[in-house]
Amino acid sequence: MRLRRRLLCSGHLYVKPHMEPFSFVDQLEEGAPRRVLARVPFLATEEGGRRGPCWGPYRPNHNFGGPDDRWFYIGQLQIPEGEVVSPGETRTLEVLFLNGPGLTEFLHVGRRWRIQEGPKLVANAEVLEVRGEA
Repeated sequence: MRLRRRLLCSGHLYVKPHMEPFSFVDQLEEGAPRRVLARVPFLATEEGGRRGPCWGPYRPNHNFGGPDDRWFYIGQLQIPEGEVVSPGETRTLEVLFLNGPGLTEFLHVGRRWRIQEGPKLVANAEVLEVRGEA
């Protein structure tokens, strides 16, 4: 199953006149979600990261390709209840991925990927441990 989404704004609930649509495709397959433990350094605001903190559940796009790749996987960063992650922080978090084609091949210790909000890079991540199916 493929889901096509069109992001009309970057982190805002409304479209500003200067913003351009950003099209991308999420790929999904039947099967149990996959879990990994990852080291996630969030970019500081000055580096182009988020302007404010995030908290759980936080479900950005996960890009295992390069900066111009538009094929994303859906994954949720499991931020503990009551905690926030501020720009510039590095945290060790569990990531719960919805199953997608080829995802299993990407999930191995040492694998790095980009975490994005639409086209905007907000963090990078590295798999520390593969925990299997949820």
